[in-house]
Formats: sequence, structure tokens, C-alpha cells
Amino acid sequence: MPIVNRIADLHREIAGWRHDLHAHPELLYDVHRTAASVAEKLKAFGCDEVVAGIGRTGVVGVIRGRKDAPGQVIGLRADMDALPIEEANDLPYKSTVPGKMHACGHDGHTAMLLGAARYLAETRNFAGTAVVIFQPAEEGGAGGKAMVDDGMLDRFGVRQVYGMHNYPGMPVGQFGIRPGPMMASTDTIEIVIEGRGAHAARPHLGIDTVLTGAQIITNLQSIVSRNVDPVKSGVVSICVFRAGNADNVLPQTVTLRGTARSFDPDVRKLIERRLHEVVEGVAKAQGATATLNFERGYPVLNNHDAETGFAASVAREIAGSDKVDDDLPPMMGAEDFSYMLNARPGAFIFIGNGENSAGLHHPRYNFNDDVIPYGTSYWVKLVETAQPA
Repeated sequence: MPIVNRIADLHREIAGWRHDLHAHPELLYDVHRTAASVAEKLKAFGCDEVVAGIGRTGVVGVIRGRKDAPGQVIGLRADMDALPIEEANDLPYKSTVPGKMHACGHDGHTAMLLGAARYLAETRNFAGTAVVIFQPAEEGGAGGKAMVDDGMLDRFGVRQVYGMHNYPGMPVGQFGIRPGPMMASTDTIEIVIEGRGAHAARPHLGIDTVLTGAQIITNLQSIVSRNVDPVKSGVVSICVFRAGNADNVLPQTVTLRGTARSFDPDVRKLIERRLHEVVEGVAKAQGATATLNFERGYPVLNNHDAETGFAASVAREIAGSDKVDDDLPPMMGAEDFSYMLNARPGAFIFIGNGENSAGLHHPRYNFNDDVIPYGTSYWVKLVETAQPA
């Protein structure tokens, strides 16, 4: 089962849709132009239902098969939002919006699913129902959760749900997946340190919040290295250190911000507990006070065993058995498709974006149009070969 011939014929048109989306990036839930374009196309394709405004600005299309046989109701999800990054590419279709670009390939994800929707609506050579899901706000806005909370899965009777993301560094035409935890939970750390401001030449009259912040950062690294079981995984990274405005003043207040990642719920709890203990203990030792705000974000993305096996088998039929890694190492990145997998069985798969691709969230990243026939064919065959519930 190689690339679908009709999908190959549509390649250039699908790439054109992608280029239009790339030139007009939108952030989080403010994806009104993108959502309107998606809804317009789904209606033109002849979807049985097209519903906008789910999860604020999400769009869902419903395509019913013609085969007179028991079928499955499968949800296929693509994300629509871009990132607040200034594009560094010199492309005919480069971003026209200053400070915004599609640096994660969501333009490609949306275009491939639109291509699959067009094909499925034309042919309907399947039993059951395909529910194509176009989601806003994957980049930190939990749009997946918003669509689930809005009753999307129940409203359209979705029984299984599948997602896909491009993977820079993996060759085009290859896929990667694994059962169980594949992407980490992500939590936000904010630490506010209060000391006593002073002249930098008279530090003995103050309580140095910069020194306290530096010691907190150093000691936080002991959480993973000395508290987490070495055979498990965790990350604590402080990425923001805001302190003072002058080179001769010890600031009264310092703010630290960062992230914590893990795959195991117990490790997640341990990290949170130890963060409080370390932050408060180090601050007290310096005579300062510190408060930690630990905000839980996306949960672990857990692929379901049977659905992962099915997804891998479809990918093998598209790309060849030697082009699918079904034991892809888990990664510390996070994905709000996890909310959908917590609500329904399903699987999330990676598709190669090319070995020379810039990394995700990089100003020179660009989705590789050569991926389109593989990803679109994967969506189509997932629906056409699904077994009944």
C-alpha cells in the first residue's frame, strides 16, 4: 500500500494551501483566518457536517463512509497555531506578520489533514465515520483540552483518536512511534524572591536576592540528579532570571521562571515537593523569602497499545517496514494531544521532516513539502483500514 495516487496528484495543491497558511500565521486561539479557511474548504469538499467554534476556535468536519458494513468513528487531529517568532527564511511564502511564524509545522499538519479530508469526501471508500479535527492553541494554550472540555469527542461519537507531528532530523518518508509514554508532562515554575535592596558597595546592609536566586538555581539541579530514580527521567530548567536595572544596586526582588518535565506521575509529584523545599530552604538560609508557583500543564502523552500497533502497521504499508521505528525513544517535549488520548484510545505518530531540517521552534524552520504525500496517505489509509468497534 504505497502513497495513494490521487494524493500524489493533489500534492501541489495541498502544498499551496500550506504556503498560504505559512504566510498568514496566527497565535493560540486567535486563529480566525486559518479556521475560516479550513471550514470553507471542508464545506467545499462536501463534508457531511462542518462545525466551527469548538474549543473557542476549533473546527470539526464529519465524513461518513459508503461501505455497508460496521465501521469505526475515528478522530484525526491537526493543530493550526503558529509561534511568536520572527521568521529568518527567505521564502516566496514567508510570514507576512511581523513576529509570528509557523516554526513548528502546524501549517503542514493542517494542510495534510485537509488533503485527507478532500480525498475521503470524494471517495468515501470506507465504513464508519472520519472526524477531522482542526485544533487551536497547541503552543501553550491547551486547545486540545478546550476541545475535549467542549464535548467534541462525545458530540461526534469519536471512539478512537489519532495525531501526527513532523520530526526534524528524521528522513522524509519515515515514521516513528512507541506505545506508552512518548512525550512528557510539562509544568511551569515561577519563583519570586524577596530580600532587602541595598547599594552594591554595601551588601552587608541588604539581603542579596541575586545571590539567593543563583544558589536556588544551583540547588534545584540536585532534584533530578539526587532525588529522582536514575532509571527514570525528569528535567528542571530555569530559563528566566529577572533581577535589577542598575549595576550598583542590589535589587529588592528577583523573579525566576522555568519548566519541569517528567514521564511518571510519582516523579512529577516528587519534583513539585522538592522544588518547594529547596526554594524555601535556600531562601531562608540567605535571610530572604521565596514563593514558588508550580502550575501543572500538559499531562504525559500516553499512546495506547492496540492503537499504536495499528498506526505503525498503516505507516509500514505507506512507507515500508524498514521505514517505521515502533520503539522511538520518548522525548521531553510536550503535546496537548495528550488530553485527547486521556479521553479516548488512540496514538500519536511522528513523520520525518528531513535530516537537514532546522529544529522545531527555530526561526529558520520550514515544513518540508515532500512530507505531504506520506502524511496525507497515512491519514487516508488509517480511516480506510480501521476495524469496526
